[in-house]
Amino acid sequence: MKNYKVPFNQGFTLVEIMVVVVLIGMLTAIAVPRFIKLRQISQDTAVINNARQLANASQQYFLELGYTCVSLDDLAGSHAYVKNLEIVAAETYPRYFTAGEAITINGVGGARTITYSP
Repeated sequence: MKNYKVPFNQGFTLVEIMVVVVLIGMLTAIAVPRFIKLRQISQDTAVINNARQLANASQQYFLELGYTCVSLDDLAGSHAYVKNLEIVAAETYPRYFTAGEAITINGVGGARTITYSP
């Protein structure tokens, strides 16, 4: 039986390590912008869904009580039309809703504005 000696100088060369680092950097450069875009789309979808719920709740409020203007406090809350209005992207909803007017949500993700027309 022969004894095989493993040399102590086995390992990765600097070139091999640099190639791996460059490949990881390239994959990151591709993946991060796509992740950010998908996150924005997800936030916008959640905000539009909230606006849709508020628009439906305001319409129901207008039909039930005959008013043409309602505050956000009357629409959202534990005993209101919309039970749970979650803020998903640091957005700001209008304080008052008027019958037949579009809802504009500011500061979505810190920079975007979304307008929802019922």
